[in-house]
Amino acid sequence: MRKILHVDMDAFFASVEQLDHPELRGKPVIVGGSSDRGVVATCSYEARKYGIHSAQPTYMAKKLCPNAIFVSGNHSRYSEVSKQIFDILYSICDKVQVVSIDEAYLDVTDLFYSPTYIAKYIKKRVKEEIGLTLSVGISYNKFLAKLASDWNKPDGIMEISEAMIPDILRPLAIRKVHGLGKKSVEKLNKIGIFTIDDMLKYDKAFYESFMGKFGAEIYDRIHGIDDREVHVSSGERKSIGTENTLREDTDDVKELKGYLSGFAEKIEKSLTKKHVSVKTVTIKLKTHDFQLHTRSKTLTYFIYKYKDIEQVAHDLLDEYQLETKVRLIGLTVSNFEDREQEQLTFFENI
Repeated sequence: MRKILHVDMDAFFASVEQLDHPELRGKPVIVGGSSDRGVVATCSYEARKYGIHSAQPTYMAKKLCPNAIFVSGNHSRYSEVSKQIFDILYSICDKVQVVSIDEAYLDVTDLFYSPTYIAKYIKKRVKEEIGLTLSVGISYNKFLAKLASDWNKPDGIMEISEAMIPDILRPLAIRKVHGLGKKSVEKLNKIGIFTIDDMLKYDKAFYESFMGKFGAEIYDRIHGIDDREVHVSSGERKSIGTENTLREDTDDVKELKGYLSGFAEKIEKSLTKKHVSVKTVTIKLKTHDFQLHTRSKTLTYFIYKYKDIEQVAHDLLDEYQLETKVRLIGLTVSNFEDREQEQLTFFENI
């Protein structure tokens, strides 16, 4: 039987801010835009006591906790700390699947030590070497390991064994089942299914009929079955980008190009620091009605200077033929290559 760990940092962005700024410790910290048009990226556990959570509109968070402290966030710092954490994970095990900047699965089946010992070792090293806490879920598959990591947060360890299935799952809300989205949860609620115990009353054919082919996977998961493997991943960032929610919706192309130019300058600094070039540029636009649009271009050559990135981004905006107001704009570059020699801008002297 496999031995899987799910490692999940506790309120990662907010915890890094509290680590770097002692005056924020013990206080309700919200990472995200402080304007009423912003959203909460994450928040400290002190803020969560007020009902604040990620993706919540800022204006709502302010109502719930008027004394909350807002910080805009420092993503280069979060990436730096994340790398330190993943260096620890890779020093223990080769089978690491990076899920996000603060989350990973480890397959420790072939290691000599017990999963509990390894989990405690990871927690100890991260606390001593970095100063942060994390939670670890242990089980024989990915679904249950992820479920376990959320059980005793923050700073927890939880193991779900085969003998505990299905009883430990019965009282849980169906939103806890990995793969059930908001719409599926609502559909099941409408027919009186609210807990996993409710779900267990139906057979596989029901879920296949209700959800199609994916229904069989959901049926298996609530019975403790999940055959997904831990896919080894490098942990390297596959893109670099930034975005901004505007103070007011706008359809002023000149203003939007100004934002793209500023983003391009920031991205050049990141690319120079990493000593890489890119050849794919993507712009992201969210219109006033919250519709998301992206435009992307892959070049036949690599670039890293901000003028080159800016030119491609501006061209993409022109091609979009803006017909409605925009509330958010972003710029991302991807498709990296290590850069060995200085590049002349392709748009110089044109």
